[in-house]
Amino acid sequence: MRFLLAATVAALPFASFAAGTEDAAPPTPTETTTECAKGEVWDEKTRACIKAEDSSLNDDQRYGAVRELAYAGRYDEALSILDTMVEGDTSRVMTYRGFALRKSGQIEQGIAAYEAAIALDPANILARSYYGQLLVEMNELDLANLQLASIRANDGAGTWSERSLASAIETGVTYTY
Repeated sequence: MRFLLAATVAALPFASFAAGTEDAAPPTPTETTTECAKGEVWDEKTRACIKAEDSSLNDDQRYGAVRELAYAGRYDEALSILDTMVEGDTSRVMTYRGFALRKSGQIEQGIAAYEAAIALDPANILARSYYGQLLVEMNELDLANLQLASIRANDGAGTWSERSLASAIETGVTYTY
């Protein structure tokens, strides 16, 4: 399988910071998920829903909306907002692209996105955690354990990424954010 090589390389230690967020709490719903139409993001500055591609939004605002929409199970909307991010296909973008694709049932595309995130930043422990959780869902526990070892080798011990993947390996239950 294609992910075998990436998972094997994943166990190698690298020094870098993880992309994405290590926030253990699910995102708090905002107007993005409670009031805005599809393709819109709540802008605190204007106190209005605006199109995700609007230049007044920055990528951190868009990324927060992506995380919130993904948690709400609105994966197609999260993917469309990822497409508006000016930073392009960075490691954090590819991490959440992989997550949204995986959760929407597009497993092969999710694998490709996780592998791209890890290729861009081998120490992206959030991508490794989500990828490992996908491997748990696929009953590939040896490969998931390689991702867990890589998280730990990249200073990820004690992080949400490590705890969530270790829990998934132990229980078979994966996370939705």
